[in-house]
Amino acid sequence: MSEMPDVRVDVEPAYREDESSPMENRFVFSYTVTVHNHSPGNIQLMARFWKITQTSGQVQEVRGKGVVGKQPMIGPGQTFQYTSRAILDGPVGFMEGAYTCVDTASQRPFEVPITVFRLATPNQIH
Repeated sequence: MSEMPDVRVDVEPAYREDESSPMENRFVFSYTVTVHNHSPGNIQLMARFWKITQTSGQVQEVRGKGVVGKQPMIGPGQTFQYTSRAILDGPVGFMEGAYTCVDTASQRPFEVPITVFRLATPNQIH
């Protein structure tokens, strides 16, 4: 039985004050994702799943093919980076999820979990 590919995901969120409108409960965040392929073979990122928890407690689930319109192939030792956005109804929220990838040699799909991360405007205590 082959080993699961070693793939890691790092996320760096940022508050977009210029795009937000707190008076209208619109808080825009960007998040830059870096996918690291530490395995010996090629992988392809096929689909995404995000669970977004709003300040109000409302939970939104987002599923789709690839990321930012792409299904990138990531070679051994390579990374793929992209930036996307989330719009919250308040100053603090959380995101977590998973990517569905394929080991291109075996064509076996596998999931890469994305650990929960916090979206918060500057100076938020919670």
